[in-house]
Amino acid sequence: MNNLKTMYAKKAGFRQFAAEYFAYLGKLLSELDLSAVEELLREFERSRESGNTVLIAGNGGSAATASHMANDMALGTWCGEGTKPFRVISVTDNNAVMTAIGNDNGFEHVFLHQLKMIYRPGDRLIVISASGNSMNLVTAVEWVKKNGGKTIGLLGFDGGKLAKLCDLVILVKTPKGEYAPVEDVHMILDHLVLSYLQYHHAAVKANY
Repeated sequence: MNNLKTMYAKKAGFRQFAAEYFAYLGKLLSELDLSAVEELLREFERSRESGNTVLIAGNGGSAATASHMANDMALGTWCGEGTKPFRVISVTDNNAVMTAIGNDNGFEHVFLHQLKMIYRPGDRLIVISASGNSMNLVTAVEWVKKNGGKTIGLLGFDGGKLAKLCDLVILVKTPKGEYAPVEDVHMILDHLVLSYLQYHHAAVKANY
């Protein structure tokens, strides 16, 4: 059963609903595999050291998360001139490119065709999806794996097809249809990794 629907069915008013929603988010966060989250952080660090790029894709609300994560990880982690930046790009952001590909080749290719143009061996691809079944993400992951890249899924529900395809999976396990809590947790994961990297790399720089 959908947990949000159950909360609302109690008819206890907005404040009670809000309190239970926050508690539910806390439960989902406590159930995350922190080893997988730490590995996500390490993949960002490895890509930085090797000069590779982390590419991020998602649809709908997850597209917004992809853009937000690219902004945070590229700009928010930079320690200034003379320091090595994280190369992070969201492939959800160019409307002209996405609509051209979607119109000419079909929406299932909007990420794949961009990857074919900008992907370099060793790059990482992060796909963000509540359902884990979006075909444009599935085709992108399959292509990157065939071309020697590491694939990472920030997923929800039961993980869908992407849970079986991605090399690293961070799953926010909820009943199907609970998009909002899944997307909330994905955004928190972005800020968690960002915050650690900000302070960690600032500390490393200060010790030189």
